[in-house]
Amino acid sequence: MSPSERLLRLLSLLQARRAWSGPELCERLGVSARTVRRDIGRLRDLGYPVHAVPGAAGGYGLAAGAAMPPLLLDDEEAVAIAVGLQAAAAGGAVEGIGEASVRALAKLQQVLPARLRRRVSALHAATTPLDGPPAGPRADPRTLTVLAAACRDRERIRFTYRRADGTESARVAEPHGLVPAGRRWYLVAFDTGRGAWRSFRVDRLTSPRPTGVRAAPREPPAAGPAAFVARSRARSPRVSAVLRVHAPAAELADRFRVSGTEVQAVDERTCLLRTGADSLEWTALRIAYLDLDFEVQGPPELTERLTAMAARLTRATAAGPGPGGKPGAGG
Repeated sequence: MSPSERLLRLLSLLQARRAWSGPELCERLGVSARTVRRDIGRLRDLGYPVHAVPGAAGGYGLAAGAAMPPLLLDDEEAVAIAVGLQAAAAGGAVEGIGEASVRALAKLQQVLPARLRRRVSALHAATTPLDGPPAGPRADPRTLTVLAAACRDRERIRFTYRRADGTESARVAEPHGLVPAGRRWYLVAFDTGRGAWRSFRVDRLTSPRPTGVRAAPREPPAAGPAAFVARSRARSPRVSAVLRVHAPAAELADRFRVSGTEVQAVDERTCLLRTGADSLEWTALRIAYLDLDFEVQGPPELTERLTAMAARLTRATAAGPGPGGKPGAGG
């Protein structure tokens, strides 16, 4: 490859991983150690903060600089980022990221080659998002960034974790992977204090701090992080609800976004819904949003939540317009 192509390839490698040894770069680029050192110097002259990594073999890494350098993306990476930004701009499970996603997407679309713009535009045009009620707590993007870096670098982290009952505890863990499940994010990590693999809800995790200590290699959870989170969610205590819904079973399963095992047909127009949720409030909100007739068969607490919700809505509509046509009529 030409010197320019080799320089771009070197930059792409440095952006893909935290640190590379000298021999690794020589092998990837097919050049001598002297050529690698010369190319590293050229990148530094161009303003890229490449630093030397200490160690027996030596190496290089791309440090954080005063400004973000241009990123090198292949076609699939560019399309994936554009699609992800569109989803985030439409409202995802990460808090406060919508506006930044719109700005980043505008910048990316300006520089995408025409062939990639057509692919992204076709996918966007063919996709219709399904509006729904708020999905509860969202993950902090800064927290996700810290956790993702710790997973990549296999670095131990400290954080505070709030359990479902509200109690908080300090944890030290070795992150393995992040899993988006439904509209929540989970961190799969080895909890060093408890000596076992755990899944942590990211929206309950605060103040993650890298320790600078690399984690020793461990055998990951069987079947991978996603399967581990699925099993953990199935074992966690969730509030169960049973409702008789006046809709075909297939329609309810699709609209309520549950598996077919949670819906049992009674007849062609009626079915039973047996489902669990992180809270009764969330179950009440979801079923009310569907605009379907139903009766609650249990638990009584769900009936109480729905009754309270109905009372609030009745008060809001009974107040009528105030002076000047504004809501909230006075005395």
